[in-house]
Amino acid sequence: MSISRNSYSRKAMSVYGGAGGSNAHLTKPNWAVVHGDLDLTYGTDLHISDNKKATMQNLNDRLASYLEKVRRLEKENEQLEKQIREWYKSRTVVSNDFSKYFTIIKDLQDKIFMASKLNAKSALEIENSQLAADDFRMKYENELAMKMAVEADIAGLRRLLDDSNLKRMDLESQCEGLREELIMLKKNHEEELALLKKPVEEQVNVVVDAPSTSDLNEAMMEIREKYESLIAKNNKEIELWYNKKILEMEHDVKKYSEDLKTSNTEIKELKITFQKLQIDLESHLSMKASLEETLSETHSCFAAQLASLQEMVSSLEVQLSQIHSDIYSNQQEFTILLEVKTRLEKEIAEYRRLLEGEDER
Repeated sequence: MSISRNSYSRKAMSVYGGAGGSNAHLTKPNWAVVHGDLDLTYGTDLHISDNKKATMQNLNDRLASYLEKVRRLEKENEQLEKQIREWYKSRTVVSNDFSKYFTIIKDLQDKIFMASKLNAKSALEIENSQLAADDFRMKYENELAMKMAVEADIAGLRRLLDDSNLKRMDLESQCEGLREELIMLKKNHEEELALLKKPVEEQVNVVVDAPSTSDLNEAMMEIREKYESLIAKNNKEIELWYNKKILEMEHDVKKYSEDLKTSNTEIKELKITFQKLQIDLESHLSMKASLEETLSETHSCFAAQLASLQEMVSSLEVQLSQIHSDIYSNQQEFTILLEVKTRLEKEIAEYRRLLEGEDER
């Protein structure tokens, strides 16, 4: 009588790890079950004799051997489960508290945001200062052009005033010449009168007893009146012309003096405005330089802080990646151990099924 047999092969299970068993690694046992005829003598054929008693004894021995093997496998399973639990406890991932780092990062991000706003505000102030400086520069150039135009007008007025003074001096010299001519005419008139009186006196002296005629007196009176009226007319015309020219010159001089005074006042005001604009320009340029220096310092400071934060973030990312890798490795090992446990449980169930089958037989 031949009995079906099962051949069982098992590779040894090894446990190795680091100090304290924190990095323990279990190699899964490879249980291979080959279903076929059951060989109850582990690879040797069993020939059952006709003696039933010997056969029952043999079966009892095999049953005891199987029961011993089942108890040994149960103990090994319990030991393996214990090792799995210990390994799982030792490999429990301790969640790191990154809240303080997140708080620091948020605080630094807020500081970076505020610094960015400050930089934008500083850049806007610098741009406004540049626009104001350009505006003041344009005003200065306009005022300078106006000043040069006013100075050119003043130079023209001065030339005109010089021409007017020359004309006035010319007119005064002409008036002086006319006065001298008038004096000369008066002198000539007196000499002519004297010459006219002298023949008459001689005639009177010669002809003492001759009676005076009215024609001579009338002629003398007419000549005198004629010359006197001519002299008066010339004097009046000269005086009127001279007074008119004097009034015109005085009016022109007054007008030019007022224009000159106004121009001097405008020049003073322009100088004051120019000084104010120059002071404002220097102040804005100084403010611009200060803001640019502050902006440069802020950039360098926050660039260093940003580099430090980026380095910290990179380190945290590396740690997080390592943690993820460890978690994944732990999951893989835990999966392997669960598979080993499941396989062992199946093996135990198979042994129990075989034992129950033997009992039924």
